[in-house]
Amino acid sequence: MERREKEQMIGDLHKQVEKFKAVVLTNYRGLNVEQLSQLRNRLREEKISFNVVKNTLMKLASKGTDLEKLNDYFEGPTAVAIAYGDPIPLAKILSDFQKTQPLLQIKAALVEGKVTPPEEVKALASMPPREVILAQVLRGIQMPGAQLAGVLNSVLQQVANVIQARVDQLAESESGQ
Repeated sequence: MERREKEQMIGDLHKQVEKFKAVVLTNYRGLNVEQLSQLRNRLREEKISFNVVKNTLMKLASKGTDLEKLNDYFEGPTAVAIAYGDPIPLAKILSDFQKTQPLLQIKAALVEGKVTPPEEVKALASMPPREVILAQVLRGIQMPGAQLAGVLNSVLQQVANVIQARVDQLAESESGQ
């Protein structure tokens, strides 16, 4: 590869790693082309990139970004999965793929600026998607308000029933006179 090509590749990689939410470094040794293509296609469905990159090029591309925190893990065969949105689908896809293809090994991850070991990536995979978590939080916030509204509505209904009963009683006593 010529110097200009390398510089262009480093520039392209640098742009890719500037705005990520999560990056997972994997060791793909032992996987064949078909297996890697299956994984790459599944990740692409979630708009996650998956590239096999030379370690030295990736280290150069990561300069000035949070990805520099993972420089120690750029050893041996390394594939880089980059998510720009919710990191949970990335973790789920890799964990599910590992169940059928245990040769794929997660080296380390960087999730929203924090270096994450493989065990935490698997724990992240067991979490519900971000939208579900937000819905659960919102429901928890709304629940006390809804319960209070129900109690107040019940009290108001009882007061209205008492007033209506008194009005009916007065109407009966006036018509009886």
